[in-house]
Amino acid sequence: MTAERKPEAGNAESDADGESPDHVRRLDPDTVDRIAAGEVITRPARVVAELVDNALDADASRVEIAVDGDGTDRIRVADDGRGMDRADARLAVERHATSKLAPDGDPVGVASLGFRGEALAAVADAARLEVTTNDGGAVGTRVVVDPRNDANEEPEVTDAGRARGTTVVVHDLFATRPARRESLAGTRAEFTRVSRLIADYALANPDVAFTLEHDGSTTLSTPGTDVTDALFGVYDRETASRSTEVSASVAVDVGGSGAADGGAEETANIGVSGALAYPSVTRSGSDHLRISVNGRPVRDDRLAGAVRAGYDRLLPDGREPVAAVDVAVPPGRVDPNVHPAKREVGLRDADAVADAVESVVADALTGADLRRKADVATDLETALEPVGEADGSREGTFADAEPIGTFRDLYALVESGDELLVIDTHAAHERVNYERLARAFADDPVPTAEIDPPATLSLSAGEAATAEAHAETVAALGFETEPFGGGTVRVRTVPAPFGWTADPETLRDVLAALSGGETPRDARERLLADLACHPSLKRGDAIDRSAIRALLDRLGECERPFACPHGRPTVLSMDEATFTAGFERDR
Repeated sequence: MTAERKPEAGNAESDADGESPDHVRRLDPDTVDRIAAGEVITRPARVVAELVDNALDADASRVEIAVDGDGTDRIRVADDGRGMDRADARLAVERHATSKLAPDGDPVGVASLGFRGEALAAVADAARLEVTTNDGGAVGTRVVVDPRNDANEEPEVTDAGRARGTTVVVHDLFATRPARRESLAGTRAEFTRVSRLIADYALANPDVAFTLEHDGSTTLSTPGTDVTDALFGVYDRETASRSTEVSASVAVDVGGSGAADGGAEETANIGVSGALAYPSVTRSGSDHLRISVNGRPVRDDRLAGAVRAGYDRLLPDGREPVAAVDVAVPPGRVDPNVHPAKREVGLRDADAVADAVESVVADALTGADLRRKADVATDLETALEPVGEADGSREGTFADAEPIGTFRDLYALVESGDELLVIDTHAAHERVNYERLARAFADDPVPTAEIDPPATLSLSAGEAATAEAHAETVAALGFETEPFGGGTVRVRTVPAPFGWTADPETLRDVLAALSGGETPRDARERLLADLACHPSLKRGDAIDRSAIRALLDRLGECERPFACPHGRPTVLSMDEATFTAGFERDR
């Protein structure tokens, strides 16, 4: 693998003769330096990631991964992609040879997930590498590289029988680097990293079938059909059934060449696709909110935050969504190589992209029927799940509902077709009032009431600083204040929706939200949710059938009728089959 070796077929020089740009060729030294940081193989999961990237870039429709033990003994990744001819296979194991970038190319804007040559060479430096590949010819090629051989020793190249595609087997990872091997976690921890990684790839690329085996047993399998089936393969049937698919393209304004000169900005189409589990399916941690960019799983707090914002207040406090969202960005507007492990990307239009993601997620959840339904099971542990029309529509949600009565002076009982609906009247009325407030105050100021005499609040130094920094936001929310010396403020007006006057102490909640990092919009929505609570129906309030009917009509007009603004459900449903099973009836 010396630098003096003459170019072989399929390298950069043959490209000048008109050969396909997909062939492997050596890179210029300047380009080599720019991608050198991506060569570090730190653990088995990094090997798997590099090999899966290669398979996806080769247009594989099926990727099979097998791991023995913690991955240091053996890793095998097989795909049915394009494969390589002998010349390409031989050159691909050299350092800084790639089929994914022109010899003098710029890694920024490249559409691939990685660089084939630099990945294989990096793995070959740390393990015995065996590559068996065929581009569709009569005979395939096997290339073997062993790091324990002399550095100048040529790789072993032989004929091999294989259908179109590539199989890479990695043996004895870190055998020549005992310190690195000893620094790894236990078998379970290392394989868990691999398993999470493959789950990320499977959900980011639902049209590709993935199979993961550990010590001969299949632990994950997806069919390569659609994202709902991928969700089923990664999680379970219940999670997949309680989800909605999302697929949309949004045109966003981006900084163009004319923008700096005062010209018109350019636009770019941002694709957002994936699956969103309903708010009744949540986790305590954020590991199940999966983000990918152009098919590559990444960590991006800005985009993850946009998905959460799209769920708005449907999520219960302290819970995280289960979601897999892929963001398709024009290659020229993303740098995939800002992180050595390629787990982060650089987006030129991060704010615009995040706004697009939030709007698409919000629209998808608004159009889904998130009513919660009791399962046929009669045990107390069985979770409630959302149900709805196949197209996610909510037209006539409660049109056929017939009030029956109330229970415990709080819950309304309603017959709807074959279902018994149980409505939390307080939560439902709270949702109605919240959306009334949100719509009324979208363009108009919040109604206020004067306090006579003005109330005085003694603020902490932090609260006073927040009040000063967000004075316009505080005023827009209906609080007219003025300094009164020594950290004390006079509160002259407070929000007063529905003829109900908010307590001046509510100002502290607003300041706490703003100082806690919430945006003015978040603080506004939190305040509206609190304001909607107070005038809503309470336990013991008189409510007859006509009042229930009116509540159902108003709830059906809401954009998100199945959760209160604090994230709790408003409607539970039980179908006739539940009663049939419980009473042991035939029908």
